[in-house]
Amino acid sequence: MDTSEEYKEAQARVRQLREFYSHMATYIVVNLGLFLINIITAPHDIWFYWVVIGWGIGLISHAFRVFGISGIFGPEWEEKKIKELMEKDKQKK
Repeated sequence: MDTSEEYKEAQARVRQLREFYSHMATYIVVNLGLFLINIITAPHDIWFYWVVIGWGIGLISHAFRVFGISGIFGPEWEEKKIKELMEKDKQKK
């Protein structure tokens, strides 16, 4: 891999991290605001947690993608499996 490819990959990774941290900051600020609105306007009817749960699932999914926990059949797993199978084929010959 040449330097320009490495730079582009690093740049893409930094962009992913920035987007995740921006998403997380927005999640915190908006949900704090919704919490305050809920407590001030209808303290007897707590509803803000539905947004926290729903959006939280999305945020966790985003974190998994950014930090490499993309599931058992993600791109990293696929690449690793391809290399593993190629190595086994070489050993058989």
